[in-house]
Amino acid sequence: MKSKNALRMTLTAAFAALYAVGVTFLAPISFQIFQVRIADALLPLSMLFGWPAILGLSLGAFVANFFGGLGPIDIIGGSAANFLATFVAWKIGHKRRPMNALAGVLSEVVIVTVIVGTYLSFLIGMPLVVGLLGIFLGSVIAIGLLGSILFFAFSSSRVTSMFRSSNVFNQVGQSED
Repeated sequence: MKSKNALRMTLTAAFAALYAVGVTFLAPISFQIFQVRIADALLPLSMLFGWPAILGLSLGAFVANFFGGLGPIDIIGGSAANFLATFVAWKIGHKRRPMNALAGVLSEVVIVTVIVGTYLSFLIGMPLVVGLLGIFLGSVIAIGLLGSILFFAFSSSRVTSMFRSSNVFNQVGQSED
């Protein structure tokens, strides 16, 4: 039981760190209305890793947005968007069927677009349509395209068997609903 919890905490910390570093390292394209958060490509991995990815990517958004300069609304809103997007995608796509995975990715794009696009348009003083469009375009690239590639790469039989042989998927608790 201790090793299961230790693995979950390690994966959560790894996802949080990867996300926060990815966003802050690429800050010029990670903030404002028109953004492509390359780190958002990690969001679909919630369908494989479950709670460690959900919590880690939410925490990573909290940390990254702390340095973004847009204040508490962005810090809390971005974390909430990542939490809701990854949780919904996990519930839709954790059974690892290709159509479920694509529906999960699409749900992440929509949720991030609506939440972040809405509050950013308010914060920056842009029309709502501009906010939604800006976040949508970036989310399609980062989550839809790059995230799908990453998800299906991690879902390949070779990678999956490697994770299973080291008990990563089993210990993370993928059968949980």
